[in-house]
Amino acid sequence: MTTRDASTSTPAEASLSPFDQLLLLVGRMNYSWTNTESLLIHLIAGLAGTTKQSAVIIYLTLNTTRARLDLVERLAKSGGITDATRSRILAATAQIRKHQSLRNRYSHSIYSFDTETGAARTITMRIADRKNALKMGQSDAIDASALDRIRDTIEALKQLNRKIWTLVVEEGYPV
Repeated sequence: MTTRDASTSTPAEASLSPFDQLLLLVGRMNYSWTNTESLLIHLIAGLAGTTKQSAVIIYLTLNTTRARLDLVERLAKSGGITDATRSRILAATAQIRKHQSLRNRYSHSIYSFDTETGAARTITMRIADRKNALKMGQSDAIDASALDRIRDTIEALKQLNRKIWTLVVEEGYPV
């Protein structure tokens, strides 16, 4: 993770409240996420030896990121490509999975505000069954560290996007 200070935010970001910065960054993260996840279409097309149109149908039929990643990984492991290409694809899918939990946390949370301080928190919309109890509503502060983690994820997704595009072009997969 990168250490930042106020000077690493854009001037527009710096003038916003932490919560408004969060909203801006979550929007950017979701844009970067969907832009990068959609590149799985080209990997599916190339690995399955099909057209981009057929790969789009497969991609849309698999309606979760996990299912799409599982398919790409299984196709990569099934043979027909070099070990180097397989390693690059599996590294890319591992990177997507690495950033998935942060993206899910902020995309599938509700937000609460302290009435006295105005401080915002995320509350995870997840329920977990434990042996004798339920666990739900994990809460996290929206602080500078949280905003930096989102910025780091956005940057990592941008870099990953470029790596996947390079792989798609080098392997001659349908674009």
